[in-house]
Amino acid sequence: FSSAGLESRRDSYQLLNLPCHNIETEISGASAQTIVVGAHYDSVLGAPGANDNASGMAAVLALARRFAKKQLGQTLRFVAFVNEEPPYFQTSQMGSLVYASRCKAHGDQISAMISLETIGYFSDAPDSQIYPSPLLGIFYPKVGNFIGFVGNTQSRRLVRSALSSFRRAERLPSEGAAVPAFIPGVAWSDHWSFWQQGYPAIMITDTAPFRYPHYHSLADTPDKLNYDRFALVVSGLENV
Repeated sequence: FSSAGLESRRDSYQLLNLPCHNIETEISGASAQTIVVGAHYDSVLGAPGANDNASGMAAVLALARRFAKKQLGQTLRFVAFVNEEPPYFQTSQMGSLVYASRCKAHGDQISAMISLETIGYFSDAPDSQIYPSPLLGIFYPKVGNFIGFVGNTQSRRLVRSALSSFRRAERLPSEGAAVPAFIPGVAWSDHWSFWQQGYPAIMITDTAPFRYPHYHSLADTPDKLNYDRFALVVSGLENV
């Protein structure tokens, strides 16, 4: 963030008597309405975490750099979240839940939160894409060559808006789903924390364990990522 000419701050809290830090930077716009773009910077214990979630964090940094000197309508906030992975996932110690709770307490007007979660793996192989529900497999592709826009039913307008903006900017295949949060995978990132505070939020993802064979393993290394398609995701997200 500093190398992009932005000032950053630590949003800190204590966990097991150790300090933990979310890192944020903000680009003020004409409106107090705020868009949060975030990703978690931790990886699951024992995994290098190249796709989960260095890919998402790299995209946050790239987007912050692109917007650093732009005049904006809404305020734009970029956040690196700590403690997304187990054993803190969806607990009160999850970094993004601490952050979202503080936003709500401060009265922050967050119009959208975009979580970038595992966005660097693509496959053109037949049947390379699976789904948590057979019903979803009827409506969505069986080839894992697309980027996904995922939200709960309350965030369906944000899913539609973000997906249409992405498609106007990029030809990379993209799919969107606004479905109940109880479906496995739908709530598996930092956007869940913002749902808990009533904010509209979506996840951008390559669908992680439903496509990526190296998910949460020692094999989650940088050579597994498709950087050409990964770059197209970031370019499309700039338009979003």
